Amino acid sequence: MAEPLKIAGLSLPFELPSLRMLAVPVFILLTLAMMMLPLPPLVLDLFFAFNIALALVVLLVSAYTIKPLDFAVFPALLLMTTLMRLSLNIASTRAVLTHGHTGTDAAGKVIESFAHFLIGGNFAVGLIIFAILTVINFVVVTKGAGRIAEVSARFALDSLPGKQMAIDADLSAGQIDEKEARRRRLEVTQEADFFGSMDGASKYVRGDAIAGILILVINIVGGLAIGLFEHNLTLAQASKNYVLLAIGDALVAQVPSLIISMAAGLVVSRVGREEDLGGQLFGQLFKLPRALGLSAVVMGLLGVIPGMPHVAFLALAAGFGYGAWRVQQAILKAAEVVPAPAEKAPDSNEATWSDVNPVDIMGLQLGYRLIGLVDQEQGAPLLMRVKGVRKKFANEVGFLPPAVHIRDNLDLQPSQYRVLLRDVVVGTGTVNAGMLFAIDPGHAQQKLSGQQTVDPAFGLTAYWIDTNQRDHAQSVGYTVVDAATVMATHLHQLMQSHAARLLGRGEVQQLLDHANRHANKLGEEVVPKLIPIALFQRILQNLLDEGVAIRDLRSILEVLSEQAPRTQDEGELTRAVRLVLAPAIVQQIYGQVQELNVVAIEPQLESLLMQAMTPGSTNALEPGVADLLSRAVSDAQAAQENQGYPACLLVPDAIRVPMARFLKKITPRMRVLGHSEIPDTHAIRIGRLIGEV
Repeated sequence: MAEPLKIAGLSLPFELPSLRMLAVPVFILLTLAMMMLPLPPLVLDLFFAFNIALALVVLLVSAYTIKPLDFAVFPALLLMTTLMRLSLNIASTRAVLTHGHTGTDAAGKVIESFAHFLIGGNFAVGLIIFAILTVINFVVVTKGAGRIAEVSARFALDSLPGKQMAIDADLSAGQIDEKEARRRRLEVTQEADFFGSMDGASKYVRGDAIAGILILVINIVGGLAIGLFEHNLTLAQASKNYVLLAIGDALVAQVPSLIISMAAGLVVSRVGREEDLGGQLFGQLFKLPRALGLSAVVMGLLGVIPGMPHVAFLALAAGFGYGAWRVQQAILKAAEVVPAPAEKAPDSNEATWSDVNPVDIMGLQLGYRLIGLVDQEQGAPLLMRVKGVRKKFANEVGFLPPAVHIRDNLDLQPSQYRVLLRDVVVGTGTVNAGMLFAIDPGHAQQKLSGQQTVDPAFGLTAYWIDTNQRDHAQSVGYTVVDAATVMATHLHQLMQSHAARLLGRGEVQQLLDHANRHANKLGEEVVPKLIPIALFQRILQNLLDEGVAIRDLRSILEVLSEQAPRTQDEGELTRAVRLVLAPAIVQQIYGQVQELNVVAIEPQLESLLMQAMTPGSTNALEPGVADLLSRAVSDAQAAQENQGYPACLLVPDAIRVPMARFLKKITPRMRVLGHSEIPDTHAIRIGRLIGEV
């Protein structure tokens, strides 16, 4: 923790940064200093030793890392270590070319030791070893690690939307909380960023290897030139000093570079998130006694062949055989410890309650080409539209609908979607994510050059067009929207038509809680004191089933508080609520007009319907009359809508409910009102008479 700076007992208004905060800036400044300033041999030795030690620490941390994100700083560390090696190359090159004529210790003891101990002072051996190390580092380790990082980055980015959808699904199902969901979202995003950074960071090592080759050539050529022409050394003496120093310098830099490359390979090639590399290695490589036993047999056979090194092969055969015996004994010992039958763990193939997944109340399934519409990096336009749909539904209908669970479904066509209500498909459609949807509202002036289709929400003629046709389509009278809006509009229309099924017991309880907060606990006085919550739910569902909004919950509760002591009949209570909501129902259908253009029934036909449909009547509606009524109502609905009027049928109160149920499956857009539901402030004009000859 940083503390205020105190000098002579006075506290200054700023704090000293901690050592951890200073580490990286100081490291960068030292790296720049090594490039610019000449360093004495002792300092070079310290920096070379630190470079080797740091490389070993990075390698060991990589080996003990459980998952790549545990070492997320590795790409930045790779850049820093590469810059440090190059800075040391520059500093050592300056020392070699400046003081190389004085002897092989001109650039410090580390370079001299590498030049003599590792290669024995032989130029050819040094060059060959350097070339081999460079090939191993550049061609084998770095290229493989870079390819793994590239593929991992690509797959991490491609799977990001699916992983986010899976997290949202677990959150919606209640398997995780919001905190865990945020942590998982952050983890998948960081994983994609990590492999993307590793893909680029692997280029540092490749560039470092190329730079090492060039620096070696420059040191050899420059050193020989300086030794021969500036210091007048013989070719043998110049070669001994400068070439040996150049090779030693190259090896000192190449060994840590190879170690860091190995660390990069270990990090990006990790699979599994439960144990480190050593645990995985011994847990998976040496867990089968048969594999070890067969290897021991083969090594033993090779060991008895004449001319073979018997001691080495037979010793390995004995070691592998002993290992196979130990593993087999461990397996047998574990098998002997059998738990009691009452405490026996269930078979992994046995069905459990965890296999029973809750059914989503509202679901939206997408083909794989539509997954981009819910991708956070692309703005997730569909998610934003769905949120808007739920908010609009709540404002219009009067209760908050359940969350829409969005999932991908590979069984669907690539551009297909479908809407499910309690796992039952209630709507389906196909959209083109990269195109626009031009809808003909009925007065478009011409056809468009695109794929003709039908609006899934309202059945209007529409076209899929390219984005550059937007202005032309709008100019000739089309309404142009994107694919996400098409799906959201269809979802909204389906939610409106199935509003009664969306109102579950939980939503009813939330409505009552909301009423108690804003209506002086009126809900507690009615439910469950006067009517049970199940009856209250059915009354609300009856209203929603006929398209009546329940936003005015205060009026609904007030009329129920008056009528409930008199009757508990569901139909009577629903009728009483409709009478109170009649002005709102009429306004919802007609808007703010005083004259209502309605469809009525011819008196004789109305009398016949009264006899057949009145509750408790023993007469039945004849099939011929039912067919005639169906066709007449359909024609009346079409005529009203063509003239710009709402399709509304006015009938006597006694047959309003059975008439509404009869017409719902035939003409769902035809609303049915009773005579008593017309407010006194409105006039009636009969626009069409059903049954008129």
